[in-house]
Amino acid sequence: MARTLPEADLQKQTHHQRRGRQLLGVTILGTGSFVPENVVKNEDLVQLGCDSDWIVQRTGILERRHATADQATSDLAIAAAEDCLENAGVAPEEIDLILVATMTPDHYTPSTACLVQDHFGCQAAAMDLNAACSGFTYALITAAQFVHSGGYRRVLVIGADVMSRVINPTDVKTYPLFGDGAGAALVGPGESLNEDGLADVGILAYQLGADGSGGDLLKVPACGSREPVTAEALEAGRHFLHMDGRPVFKWAVRTVAESLKSVMEEAGVNSSDLAQVILHQANIRIIDAAISDLDLPADKVHVNLERYGNTSAASIPLVLRETMQKGLVKPGDKVLLCGFGAGLTWASCVIQL
Repeated sequence: MARTLPEADLQKQTHHQRRGRQLLGVTILGTGSFVPENVVKNEDLVQLGCDSDWIVQRTGILERRHATADQATSDLAIAAAEDCLENAGVAPEEIDLILVATMTPDHYTPSTACLVQDHFGCQAAAMDLNAACSGFTYALITAAQFVHSGGYRRVLVIGADVMSRVINPTDVKTYPLFGDGAGAALVGPGESLNEDGLADVGILAYQLGADGSGGDLLKVPACGSREPVTAEALEAGRHFLHMDGRPVFKWAVRTVAESLKSVMEEAGVNSSDLAQVILHQANIRIIDAAISDLDLPADKVHVNLERYGNTSAASIPLVLRETMQKGLVKPGDKVLLCGFGAGLTWASCVIQL
């Protein structure tokens, strides 16, 4: 049974945040995205016992994408990466590190990142990172660290998840929330200089956070080393994601607001300095709360939740790609990102492109 996080824990958990840090001289060279063609509307879920009106009112989701039977996470990740490399004008052989953020890998091993590396045939290190819905932001900051240090010059960061494979179709409150997709960003050195001759592109402030005491609130109980796969576990649906929605919602509203305010203060920016605020697309009510709390104009917060649902690690890069395609984000702009999810984890950063 999922544990309900005590109110005291909800209040204290965001106090574990670390002081903001900078990673300058780093930029996003290109972005890409991919979603399966299979559109699943709310009305299509009525046969499973889901209430279409409830889904819209409580989440803002109208439809989502589900992978076909022959599509795995690596397939979505590769398609998003191909789009990203084309957008950046970079050849696969130039990639020297691949990071895939996912909680739905093709296999326990090899990593999904290794499958992507094999597809492109590049001489690159490759590894997966699992921070659930915070995964892409975690991976983006990790990539920036490698570029900032001079260790790598072309880091391919992919957020990809096939959530439809880990959600119980009999769970009418959780199953409609999630969708499948992938997004990618190519991270490399930035060369812009400010009036003092210093690099001003890059991550102006970032924050990574975790509170494992809330891990039971979003959890796949079985089929790991703690509870190996058995017929009984499968029969009980313990291989599916279990979510205790109410405390997760309360935690997310509080955490997003505190984390965003913290990194904005560290970066020395206010809402008027930001071109866009890109939040994990989990629930429209969480997004609306952040808009209200930060006093943001609605047109600075791009939302695609109604079309894709919660795509976990793919969520933020899908929005990032759309904002760039629509010209809402361009070189020189400052963008605020925030991911939050299972773990419990969160990650925020201010990037100047």
